Amino acid sequence: MIRNKLYTLSRWLTSCVVFIGFIFSGCESYLDRSPEATITDKDVFGSFVSFQGFVEEMYNSVVDIHKVLGGNQYYNFSASDEVLSNVPLPWDDGNYWNQTTFLYGASPNFNYYSNLTGMRVWPFAWYAIRKANLGLSNLDLLTAASQEEKNAIKGQCLFFRAFFHFELMRYYGGLPYVDDVQSSSEPLTLARLTYLEAALKAAKDFKDAAELLPLKWDGTTMGSATLGNNAQRITKIHALSMLGKNLLYAASPMMNESSTGQNAYDTELSKQAADVFAEVIKLCAETGVYRLQTWATWTDNFWVWSPSNRDRPGGTEVIMNQTVYIPSYVRFTTNRTSNPVQFGAGNNRVEVPTHNFIKNYGMANGLPIDDPESGYNPNDPWTGRDPRFYIDIIYDGVRLVDNATVAAAKQNEFAQLANNGMHRNGTSASSNVAGSVTGYFYKKWTPKGCNPWDNRWGNFQSYHPQMRLADVYLMYAEAVLHGYGSPMAKAPAGTLTAVDAINTIRNRATLPNLNSKYTGSKDAFMKEIIRERAVEFAFEGHRFFDLRRWNIAGNPEYLQKTAIDFDRGTNGKPTNLRERVVVTRVFEKRHNWLPFQLKDTKLYEGFPQNPGW
Repeated sequence: MIRNKLYTLSRWLTSCVVFIGFIFSGCESYLDRSPEATITDKDVFGSFVSFQGFVEEMYNSVVDIHKVLGGNQYYNFSASDEVLSNVPLPWDDGNYWNQTTFLYGASPNFNYYSNLTGMRVWPFAWYAIRKANLGLSNLDLLTAASQEEKNAIKGQCLFFRAFFHFELMRYYGGLPYVDDVQSSSEPLTLARLTYLEAALKAAKDFKDAAELLPLKWDGTTMGSATLGNNAQRITKIHALSMLGKNLLYAASPMMNESSTGQNAYDTELSKQAADVFAEVIKLCAETGVYRLQTWATWTDNFWVWSPSNRDRPGGTEVIMNQTVYIPSYVRFTTNRTSNPVQFGAGNNRVEVPTHNFIKNYGMANGLPIDDPESGYNPNDPWTGRDPRFYIDIIYDGVRLVDNATVAAAKQNEFAQLANNGMHRNGTSASSNVAGSVTGYFYKKWTPKGCNPWDNRWGNFQSYHPQMRLADVYLMYAEAVLHGYGSPMAKAPAGTLTAVDAINTIRNRATLPNLNSKYTGSKDAFMKEIIRERAVEFAFEGHRFFDLRRWNIAGNPEYLQKTAIDFDRGTNGKPTNLRERVVVTRVFEKRHNWLPFQLKDTKLYEGFPQNPGW
């Protein structure tokens, strides 16, 4: 991002904003100012550098959903059946009214720079949508710019207008699609659209953005000033990837049911999504602008060792990453509470994987654990599993500390997660971090070394990807399956069948191709897509949205969150294993969509509350 000479201008623009509740409710124009102000509209929008400074705040409005409370209380509030906490997680009880803090923020008024780690979906999405519309309405003032620069400005504004509508829609359903600057002097009349209607408007913006944006900024004239620091700038690939995702969401059973009454995939939209994903895969293969990480470097998607604190995770695969809030302070940009010795930060809240979710990890031979030929041994459950299991999960006996030379380090050297284990019960000598309520921790964001004794956290950067190329492959497989009707089908412009696409991701993780018993029918293959998405994107924030859009979030198998209780035998192996239900999630039809705050449904007629709330 451009952070130097544009920062002052960006701060000025922000200070002019008064955000009051819902974005259409008549907040003052960003550019309203007293006559003696020295900055004019032309100063802001007249040149590429200044206009890009205006655009930069839309990047900073992208919210990491893992950051919901700020301070030390970090956890994924919408993690569905993935995780449990020693403190009840929001929404497990079905009380979606308690979203106020998590999506709206404690107050509708905010200071943009006062707490970046506490950013919220609702206010920042509408804030960015208004900025996008202001930018688009002032394009005629951009005269000191090349055509390449003008295209990039317009493309970014179109992308973010669509992106932030999509962010809101996937929580709340169909919304008004705000595509102009609303006046505070005019009555509010924008009716809620169906999900499909709003998604089609977003699709047009994504498509138009893709036609304007470069494949990458490095190598362009406009990107030369920030050469080497352009990795997260919005490109053609971002726009096409989000276009496909937006179409696939609109095609999915829950969204299609809300728009048409049909609890099934929309075939035509699925085809359109598949065609777009095929284009992304082809462009990436031909240009190398994005590539799947190798298995040896897979963790580069999530974290890197960075002595300068300037290197960023993402490697060649992450298309869109989260916002870098504070580059020198990674504790603001990763889950602090996922590892019993991570940071020693004294957190009393801990988020850990559930045993029911762990069952999604199959065996190294590629078969799911419930396949009779998988070789899974319920009495030795952590042997011979999918290689991603060993990178993602801390289970009993996993080494936590390398430099175990002092007493406290030796106590914490290996995970002790049996019923009487110190990490199970929160008696870690390293800190007062709470123990695991399920018998697991996860380490996807926290490699060995982030502890007081190995002391490598000062060289560590970790972020949650918004979009990876792997997601494009798996969404392509899903869209082809439901658009073109068969696991063996492919999009007309594609080179991969749906099976090929899922095998590409599995093979990267050193797994064999899907067994033919899972590729012979749509239902069998879809179950493997569901399981593969669970494992590949574990704890990345996809699960809550996937289970809902598939219209299966209320199925019994996704409601019970379980723990694994066991004792440790004399040989170090677990004994007396038993699964225990800890929480049964509440999920009814109304939980497909979140409720709006009551004050927002009273702004004007034509903006109704979501069904059941």
